[in-house]
Amino acid sequence: MLPPETPNSSAEAVKWRIPDLHPEGRKYVAIAGVIALVALIWFGWFVAWPLIGITLWVALFFRDPVRVTPSGDGLIVSPADGLVSMIQRVPVPRELAGPNGLGDAPLVRVSVFMSVFDVHINRTPIAGTVKQVVYISGKFVNAELDKASEDNERQHIVVEGRPGADGTVRRIGFTQIAGLLARRIVPFVKPGDMVAAGQRIGLIRFGSRLDVYLPDDCTCQVVLGQRSVAGETILGRVGGTTATGIAQ
Repeated sequence: MLPPETPNSSAEAVKWRIPDLHPEGRKYVAIAGVIALVALIWFGWFVAWPLIGITLWVALFFRDPVRVTPSGDGLIVSPADGLVSMIQRVPVPRELAGPNGLGDAPLVRVSVFMSVFDVHINRTPIAGTVKQVVYISGKFVNAELDKASEDNERQHIVVEGRPGADGTVRRIGFTQIAGLLARRIVPFVKPGDMVAAGQRIGLIRFGSRLDVYLPDDCTCQVVLGQRSVAGETILGRVGGTTATGIAQ
């Protein structure tokens, strides 16, 4: 498991660098590169150029940039890069419901859609202990559709946070949903693992969606159409003023 990033406390200026390639993607980049090389040797540049482009895209898909997670009590950060495509109050999935999960009352669900050009490394919204990891096989319909949360291959995760300033212990549930092109959800954590806010918890290959369920004492801090950055964008906050854009 890769460690969470920490802010640079040195006096040196922070410089941009090329994002690392996540180990999960190395074999795919290697396969695409070998195919491009064979095409170049046997058929020349005319055939090889598109395959070289595909190789670069695969490397881009598995990029793993450094993220600096905001610190503060009661913050819920985005687990995914992408577009905030839905904000709705919905029933909690049965896999996340119950006394050992998020309860049985409807909660606000924030959905982040990841295109094939977004970073697909997913991160935990809060620090705490992983209480549940539930994988469910399913279909591969367009992840932008609402029914994808019930029909598609998905993985539910519940993280129990540390006691807040008011002594309350909150649980955050979120769901990795495979998309039209995605064919595997790869977990990095298991029940019992301790995680820091913004720590990598898994990835979904080639287009997908992340649903986050906000507790009732947390207010939504994003609006429909906003771009979110995994580990950095604040999706919810305990108390405060709710951003507009929630469909009741």
